[in-house]
Amino acid sequence: MIEYSMQDSGMNPNNSGVETIDDKQFYKLGSDLLQSIEVALEAADDELDLDLDVERQGGNVINIRFKDKSVIVVNTQPPLHEIWVAAKSGGYHYRWAGTMANPVWLDTKTGKELLSDLTEFASTQAGQAVKIRLI
Repeated sequence: MIEYSMQDSGMNPNNSGVETIDDKQFYKLGSDLLQSIEVALEAADDELDLDLDVERQGGNVINIRFKDKSVIVVNTQPPLHEIWVAAKSGGYHYRWAGTMANPVWLDTKTGKELLSDLTEFASTQAGQAVKIRLI
């Protein structure tokens, strides 16, 4: 697995190095991202016995249910080319800010990186450190 972050990429939302993606590329990137999230959470559940339930719904939505009955929902928004996350702490929209070789999704309000945020949200809701990375 590889982990990516805004610091590693040197990317920012206004960087001219950001590659424009079309619908087909968005679908591939979104699918790969959701698969990475599923795999990372299932591995964390096996390793840490978090009692998680990770369920794919309709192909583009992941529901992550925690022991305390809280939920994180991650879904792709193809018309907007965004990834949306709903967690206890609120709702977040992430827009493409990377390259095909170095995928990066940044929050439209804070500029924070998606997997970093998702790691924080999942860790908070699980009650212990959970690491989510790209595979």
